[in-house]
Amino acid sequence: MKNQFILISFLLTFFFISCSKDEIKNTGDCTCKFTDVSAAHPKAQIFQSLIDKYTKKGLPGISMLIRNQQGLWSGASGMADIGNKVKMKDCHISKIASVTKLFVGALVMMLVEEGKLNLDDPISKWLSKDDIKDIQNADKVSIRQICNHTSGIYDVITDSGFYLEILNNQGKFWKPDDLLKYVRGKDAYFDAGSDVKYSNTNLLLVVMVIEKATGRNHAELLREKILNPLGLNDTYYHWHESLPGFVAQGYYDLHNNGTILNMSNYNTGSGNGYGGLYATVHDMQIFIEKLFREKVLLSQVSLNTMLTFTPEEEGQNRSFGITVVRDFMDRDSTQWAVGHRGRDLAYTSDLFYFPHKDITLSYLVNYGTNGSSSLKQVFTDFRKELVDELLK
Repeated sequence: MKNQFILISFLLTFFFISCSKDEIKNTGDCTCKFTDVSAAHPKAQIFQSLIDKYTKKGLPGISMLIRNQQGLWSGASGMADIGNKVKMKDCHISKIASVTKLFVGALVMMLVEEGKLNLDDPISKWLSKDDIKDIQNADKVSIRQICNHTSGIYDVITDSGFYLEILNNQGKFWKPDDLLKYVRGKDAYFDAGSDVKYSNTNLLLVVMVIEKATGRNHAELLREKILNPLGLNDTYYHWHESLPGFVAQGYYDLHNNGTILNMSNYNTGSGNGYGGLYATVHDMQIFIEKLFREKVLLSQVSLNTMLTFTPEEEGQNRSFGITVVRDFMDRDSTQWAVGHRGRDLAYTSDLFYFPHKDITLSYLVNYGTNGSSSLKQVFTDFRKELVDELLK
C-alpha cells in the first residue's frame, strides 16, 4: 500500500496512543506444514546469509522463499516478536498489504469470465449516486480504469484526516463509507483515462462493484474462489476473518531515532480490497504460481488482459495491468517480474514471478520500510542485493 509515511510519522509523534483492542497479541511459535528441502538447494547458504546480514543491520525479521530451476529454498531470520523473543520462521504469517490487490485482480477476472462483470462498464452501472457522490471522476470511469490505476481518483491513503482517525481509533474495522468520506470533494489527479497514478481508492471501489454486481461479500468470494480451492490455509483476510496466534508483530522506527515501536494493530483500512490479507511465504508462492506459472486460475485471454500494462507511473519504477505490477524495470527486457509490492505502516512484502527466468520470489519483512527511517535504505539495499543474486 502506498502510504504517506512522512505525514503519519509526524502526526504519530504527537498523538501516539493505544486505546483500542489489539487483534494481534503475542506471537506464538508455528509449525511448518511442508517438507523442508531447502538444505538441498545449491544456494541455501547464500540465501540464508543474505537475510541474516540484513536482520543484523536492523530489520526485525525476514521470511523468504525462492523457487528457481535449482529447486525451492525457504528460510527466515530475526524475530517475529521482539518483546517475547520469538524467532521468525517461514511458517509465521505476516501482513502482505498491497499484495492483496493481486488477489482481488484475479477475482475480478474470474467474475469477468463468469459474465458477472464487464471491464468496460462504468462503475456507475453498479454503484449508486450516493455511493459515488462528490467523488470526482467516479461518474466517468470504467471498471478497467479503476483496476489499472488510470481513473485519476484521489487516494484515500494520502489524506491527513484519515490518519488522524487511525490515531484516535487504531484498530478500527473500516467500512467503505468510513473511507470514502476522505475522498469526497477532493480533486481528481487528472481526467479519467489520460494518465496513470496509483490510488488505493480504486481497489476500494472495485470491491464495492463486486459486491453490488454479485450480491455477495467480496471476502466470501475471495475465500470461495481462490483461497480455499488453492488450499491457502495460512492466508487470512482481516478484518473479515480472525487472525491466528502466530502472526508476526509489525514494527517501525516512528521517531527515526533508532528505537523501533510495535505498531502491529494500526489498521490503515484493511479488508477493503487494497490491503488486509495476511499469509505465509509458502501460500504466496502457491498463489502466484497457480496464477502466472501453471495458469490454472484464469484463461489465457484473461491473463493477457491482466498483463496488459499502462505506461509507467511518473517517478515510479513500475507499470500497471489489472492490479498487477511489472517491476525491476531498470533491468533488461528478460529480467522483469510480475506480481505486486506490499507496503504498510509496520509490514513489507514482495511477491513476484520472473516469467523469462521461471523464478518465484516471496518475502515478508515485519517492518514499515517505506517510512522515513534509517532502515529504509537498509531494505532498499536488501532488495537490490537479493535480486542481483537471484538473477545471476
